[in-house]
Amino acid sequence: MSRSTRKARRRFVVRKSSIHGRGVFALTPIPKGSRLIEYTGERISHEEADERYGEEQENSPHTMLFAVDDETVIDATRRGSSARWFNHSCAPNCEAVDEEGRIFIETIRNVSPGDELTYDYNLILDEPHTPAVKRAHPCYCGKRRCRGTILGKKR
Repeated sequence: MSRSTRKARRRFVVRKSSIHGRGVFALTPIPKGSRLIEYTGERISHEEADERYGEEQENSPHTMLFAVDDETVIDATRRGSSARWFNHSCAPNCEAVDEEGRIFIETIRNVSPGDELTYDYNLILDEPHTPAVKRAHPCYCGKRRCRGTILGKKR
């Protein structure tokens, strides 16, 4: 298969994002309900994630960790896929789907070429989501109804 044929089949590409750092952008029209990619990386415990990134990432808006459940975190900095570059948005066109402990990114609406592919991180912390904590986890999506934070609502 030639390089141009492979490239024509790719549905998305990673490049610089106006939201934050790198982002993932559609190359072709992608219909609602499409499974795009699995969020992969090294599977570690929450304790290991805290040891690796606790103080180092404490004031950084950029991490590549995905909490799967109470025991498991995926560290996409180690053997991670392009899914690690999906940015947060308060008005996303994708969602993260947990299927038996595996995380997949799927579209929740039709996507046009050039659109940045995003999902709502809906991050829930163990501590209260005070105004200061929300400011420490800012959202840069720029959407009209942006809630200003990547944190979700506590249940």
